[in-house]
Amino acid sequence: MSLPGAQRASGTEARETVAPAVDLVLGASACCLACVFTNPLEVVKTRLQLQGELRARGTYPRPYRGFFASVAAVIRADGLCGLQKGLAAGLLYQGLMNGVRFYCYSLACQAGLTQQPGGTVVAGAVAGALGAFVGSPAYLVKTQLQAQTVAAMAVGHQHHHQSVLGALETIWRQQGLAGLWRGVGGAVPRVMVGSAAQLATFASAKAWVQKQQWLPEDSWLVALAGGMISSVAVAAVMTPFDVVSTRLYNQPVDGTGKGQLYGGLADCLVKIWRQEGPLALYKGLGPAYLRLGPHTILSMLFWDELRKLAGRGLHQGT
Repeated sequence: MSLPGAQRASGTEARETVAPAVDLVLGASACCLACVFTNPLEVVKTRLQLQGELRARGTYPRPYRGFFASVAAVIRADGLCGLQKGLAAGLLYQGLMNGVRFYCYSLACQAGLTQQPGGTVVAGAVAGALGAFVGSPAYLVKTQLQAQTVAAMAVGHQHHHQSVLGALETIWRQQGLAGLWRGVGGAVPRVMVGSAAQLATFASAKAWVQKQQWLPEDSWLVALAGGMISSVAVAAVMTPFDVVSTRLYNQPVDGTGKGQLYGGLADCLVKIWRQEGPLALYKGLGPAYLRLGPHTILSMLFWDELRKLAGRGLHQGT
């Protein structure tokens, strides 16, 4: 499979095809590599997005103010290692979600669906939705682990998990199988729009950079430039859904597994808008971009380079 909009390089050497199963491994590996670098930004973003949800109850803790001050606050409360809270769950999520996402997108490209008008956007959205559903339990645990901190710095509900497996076991025991997919209604739209924006803009941006001939045709800098352009679109469309998703995943539940703060995606959107104002949907935008931006850039760069290596290996093997 080659990237849509840039199926063939303009030079003499065509890009090698990559099987969907290979894309599954490469996509998951690329995004896990990116996660190692961007997880600290995810921790800060999660804390900022949870601030303010208790305003309606008369309490409004705000221990995190601005990106750099929030980084310092996390370190003071949880130590330097606190910036990598939830890393294991984050890696599990990236592997599951992006493995499925890139595999499905590769199948769509192989079938020629991305060559149809709007096909890239539709394929990216559908692939993202499937990946988000599969990875939802891991994202649930990641969010809850990253929210956990000492009482003086706590925002949002505190779940007191000890590990990823312990969290999954606790949720399963208390809420059943459905509890592991609580919050998926917010996650699927978030990843759908993000995946569609990421894959479509990356392909278009990369093709545009190649057309300008500013960089060597096969250079990794082409993918880097494409990822940088794509990252802006991803952050812009994903952040409101990201805020809602964080709130839905972290909220406490009653004995029946029903959320105590929000009834679902629409209810969460309305409550945030009414209680905190429309700009609250862009809470943590700075850290969100600082996380989504580098993550998009690194994951797409790693994916593109790994696919080149796989394609060359296939060519040499044949």
